[in-house]
Order: sequence, then C-alpha cells, then structure tokens
Amino acid sequence: MDADSGQKQATETSTVIVENGEEIVKVNTMHVPNGINQAFLNGPDQIIPADDYISCVPGGHVKLRLGSRGLAAEPPISVPGLLNRTAARYPNDVALATKKSDGKWHKITYKQYQERVRTVAKAFLKLGLERYHSVGILGFNSEQWYLADLGAIHAGGYAAGIYTTNSAEACFHCLETSRANICAVQDKKQLEKILAIRSRLKHLKAIIQWEDPVDTSIPGLYSWDQLMEIGNKEPDTQLNNILKTISVNECCTLVYTSGTVGPPKAVMLSHDNLTWDAYSIGERVGDLQPTIDRLVTFLPLSHVAAQVADIYTTLHYAVPVYFAQPDALKGSLVETLKEVRPTRFFAVPRVWEKMYEKIIAVGSSSGSVKRYIAMWAKDKGTKHHTARINGMDGTTCGYKLAKSLVFNKVRESLGLDQCLLFMSAAAPLSPEIKKFFLSLDIPIMDAFGMSELAGAHTISIYPKFKLDSAGEILDGTETKFDGSESVNGPGEVLMRGRHLFMGYLFDEEKTRQTIDQDGWLHSGDVGRVDSNNLLYITGRIKELLITAGGENVAPVLIEQTVQSELLHVSYAVLIGDRRKFLAILLTLKGKINQTTGDALDELDTETAKWVASLGSKATTISEIVKNKDPYVYKAIEAGIARANKKAISNAQKIQKFAILPADFSMNTGELGPTLKIKRNVVYEKYKDIIEDFYKE
Repeated sequence: MDADSGQKQATETSTVIVENGEEIVKVNTMHVPNGINQAFLNGPDQIIPADDYISCVPGGHVKLRLGSRGLAAEPPISVPGLLNRTAARYPNDVALATKKSDGKWHKITYKQYQERVRTVAKAFLKLGLERYHSVGILGFNSEQWYLADLGAIHAGGYAAGIYTTNSAEACFHCLETSRANICAVQDKKQLEKILAIRSRLKHLKAIIQWEDPVDTSIPGLYSWDQLMEIGNKEPDTQLNNILKTISVNECCTLVYTSGTVGPPKAVMLSHDNLTWDAYSIGERVGDLQPTIDRLVTFLPLSHVAAQVADIYTTLHYAVPVYFAQPDALKGSLVETLKEVRPTRFFAVPRVWEKMYEKIIAVGSSSGSVKRYIAMWAKDKGTKHHTARINGMDGTTCGYKLAKSLVFNKVRESLGLDQCLLFMSAAAPLSPEIKKFFLSLDIPIMDAFGMSELAGAHTISIYPKFKLDSAGEILDGTETKFDGSESVNGPGEVLMRGRHLFMGYLFDEEKTRQTIDQDGWLHSGDVGRVDSNNLLYITGRIKELLITAGGENVAPVLIEQTVQSELLHVSYAVLIGDRRKFLAILLTLKGKINQTTGDALDELDTETAKWVASLGSKATTISEIVKNKDPYVYKAIEAGIARANKKAISNAQKIQKFAILPADFSMNTGELGPTLKIKRNVVYEKYKDIIEDFYKE
C-alpha cells in the first residue's frame, strides 16, 4: 500500500536560514504526525556556518555551493533526513529485496528499512563507534551493506566501503586512515583479511560478520543477529542526541580512489554532496516512480557510481532495490535480471561487452533465415534511433515489426524487456558497441563523473544524446575548459557544483592541487562541449601519449578502433609515450574461472571458433603466444592494418604489437574494481615486452 493511500502523512515546510543578515537557503523540515517515527523532529538537516569550501579534517564543515534558482537552489537534506522523509511518505512500499536460500525474494518496506538502520546505528554506538570515526564495509552488495552504511552515518560516523578484491594490506590502509572503530565483513574470506591486520589497527573495536557461521571464540567478533540484538536493547536517547548534532555540510562517507598513482586517497563526501547529486540524477532521468520502477544492484558499492545510484537515488525516489547474487559478474546476473525485470539498468562497459559477446555467439549459431531477419531488423533499429538522435520521431511500420519480431525477444533474453533506461559509466564504452545495441533498440546512455563529484556530472537522455558523447552536463553544475581559447574547449575539463567533494581526508596539499583557488575541480580529462551542452571526453592528460616526434596521442580511441576490428581481442593497451612510434599490447579472450574470477589459459568458446576458422589448431592462449601462431598473428596484423586506415595521421598508426600470455583480471592486478585498465600496472608487468618493441 502506498503512503498516500489512507496513511497518516508527513507534511513539509521550509525554514529560511540567515547568515550575517543574508538569506542563504530554505531548508526542509518535516512535521510528522503521531504514529510515524518521531526521531528526527529536531532533524539533522542544519547547516553549520563555515569559512571555506574545503575541509580535510574529521568533524570539519564546508560552505555549500548553493544557487539562487533551479536545481542548485534545492533545499539541502541530510542522509538521515532523506531516509526519514522517504519512510514517512512511503512507509509500506518495498525498499529492499533479497533472494535467500529458499529461492524466494524477501522484501522489507521503507518503514522497516528505517527501523533497521536505527537499530544498527544504536548497536554501532554501543560497540564503541565514535563521532567522525568510520565503519569499514567489506562485502558484496546486500541488505546488510546498506544498513551498515546508513547505520554508520546515523550514528555520527563515516561509512567507508572497501573493495572485496583488496588485499589485507589494502584493507589496512582504508581502515587505518579512516580511523575505523568497526569493520563489517561479508564472510570468512573477508574476515581472514581483517584478522591478519587486526593487531595493527589502533582504532578497531569490533568486527561484524553477516554471512557464514561465526567463530564465537574470536574476541570482538559478532554475527549480524548479535548486532541487531545489541541494537534492539539500546534506548533511543544517545542516537537521537547525535542526530541533532549532524549537519548537511559535514562528511558522512569516505570513498577511496583507485590508487593508480600512490596509495588510495579518502574522498570526503558530505551529506549534501550525495543527496544533491542523487536528486540531480533523478531529475535528469525523470519520472522515477515508487512501486513501479525497479533496480538491480550488482556493481561494487565501494565505488561512488554504485553508491549514488543504487543507495541514494533509489532512496530519494523510493525505488525498490533488488540484490543480485555475489557471482553476478561471473555469470548469474542475467538470471537475476530475468526474474526482476528492472526498469532502469546501470552497468560498466565490461558488462555491456559481455552481453554483446553473448548476443553475437547466439547469432552466429542461428540459421541463415534468422540471420537475415536479424540484419533487416538491425537496419530498421539503426534508422529509427538515428532519426531520434537527430530530433525526429523515426517510428515506421518496419521498426514496429522489427520490434515485435526481434527486439522484444533480445530484451527478454537479457531480462531487460521492461527497461526504460540503459546506462553505462565508470569508463568509456566503445562507440561500436553502442551502435550495435542501438541497432537492437537498446540505446545506451552515458554518464560521466568522478569520486570527487559524488558520482555523476553528466547523463545523456533523449533527445540530447550522441554516440560519442559522455552525456549532457547536469543542471545546477558548472563546467569550463582550462587551456582553451574557446569557452567550449577543447581543454582540461574543470567542474564545480554542490556535488564537489569536501577534500581528501588528512591531505590538504593534494586537495588544493585538485581544487584550485576559485573552487574548480581539475579532472585531468581533456574534453569539449557542444551547443546541446553535451560533453565529449577526448582523453586524459596523464594517459595522453606524447611521441618522440611531439605528437599528442589519445590512446583510448585508437584502442577502441583496434578492438572493433578484432572482436576476439579482450583488452588493448597502446604504448608510445616518448617513443619513436606506437605499439600495442593485446590480450585474447579466454575462459574465466567462475569461482575465483581468474582468467584461464583456455580460449573462450567464440575465440576458439575464430582461431579454428583461421586454420590454427591452438586451443590455449599460451600455445598461440609460445609458437607465435602464424594464422592468428596474420589475422591480428590484418586487423591492425584496418584500424590504421582510420588513423588521423601517420604518427597515430600502430607499427608493432604483442599478444600477452594471459587476459587481464582484477586478481592479477591489471583491472580495477570497475574493470578499468590500470595502465601503470600493465606497463610495469610487461616492461620487457615493451622494451623489445623499441630495440634497434
């Protein structure tokens, strides 16, 4: 039952905050009638006066970049205030859904969500969580992840997600720098990492394990049931008093950067950073509806994109969240999608690439008639969406027939038949992959952002959409281009807005290097903007290769071109900085160990078919590399030659290549948690091969 149907309603009023005689902003306050949780009546939605937009210390406050109109003027709200408001409006609507061992989806409402968050918060306080200290969270997406995250924030601490792929030492860095009092882990595998470093963690007081039998002989280790039991016994007084001290312009969450250069930095995000960006995302996406919309969460919640989309945007708009299985990225995701049939789907490029490979594999095994129909339908789909991109309707009888015969079936096979929005973020998705899905009536919208921007800065939505764009700049934010004579770029992308982070924890020097004296975040990306306010990212300053001849080369576009010509190449890494010519490292697609996620030596099914079609008898990557298989190497040379024909200059043509002995993976270090290439790791790991390119 919806909160608007016969329920007692919370009503909203506005309070004007005045600072030094000047009206600053209107802040929402909730009047909550009897029968609805009274905990936040004195609410945590205050703004503490501050002198600077930057703060790098625990307990610090910042000025808010509030606008005078539009989205930038939206009244600030804290994370507890947001949960309170949504629970008051939609107390009996589904908030979270978990598929348990009985095969059924177990759901909790927003009222239950709020109650459990408060119970966890009280337990954290009882176990010793101090103000402005953190709760580290180490595990796959789950109800417990959400409750630990919001529970830490409600209790006046910081939520600090940790990637499940982190080593024990990497976990130590996150827990120690965030002064963690508590660490919540999923299972024994993650627990072992924490136990290995526990003696060195000066602030750690308790560990919570939410899966697997808990070894009660380990001091300070609690099961999730024990945690809830502790919280249920505690009175509300201490929690309510802490909630009264929380302000929207203080830190609530720490997001750790990928650490490709030096140790990961702790990005301090305020309540307003997260709740405002979530609101801005929802307004751009449009028409999010409680009980109707559904989202499946599977990307790492320790990454800012998943946090702002899966936790905060859904909370803002009361969208039910369904948890995928822990092995989602190893193969079970599509089955979950088929069950849930989400209305919005957000994935990283590698997920879209895997779906692309699956569709290609199915298509290649179809008969000639089915292949002809598919080609005809894709032509209709491409024409329809090309018309839409150009501002026209594009709906023809042929498109409608193709939708009925082909497109609907493809969507059903992916579990996306009810999906209204398809999104990609965290890394560039090849335009060729986008064109392929576009032809199948699956237009993939781009989003671009950073941890330091609480998630998104751009999102594409029809009619403002281009295949090579990173998305339309969000309303209420600012963008300019450093080093460009034109206001539209190209130049380094600089950004500013209410989503701009507070600073790096305990690192003001790096913060001031990232945010200039005028409050602009220097992204390190090179880009431009068009007349439709669409942002185009053309490269990264740090990734930009400058050849020995002085030519600036953006590697990603060349890498994507090679991959579009060689569909069985998994990853491509361009080499050539301060070198006489360009070379490229390639990996072939191999099978994946579904348990560990490790890349195997055996070629994957479609790659093996391709290799056999060339005349080779090789079945493993190592065979191909060891023997420099002439059939495969000749095919690779031909693909690179085709890619070189698209080069904009001779200096941007690839002259040499090497096939690496294994595909990349997170476990072997070449890929980050969102499956982006860690270039520095690749350069170091294969430095001998790289040097061989340039031997006289």
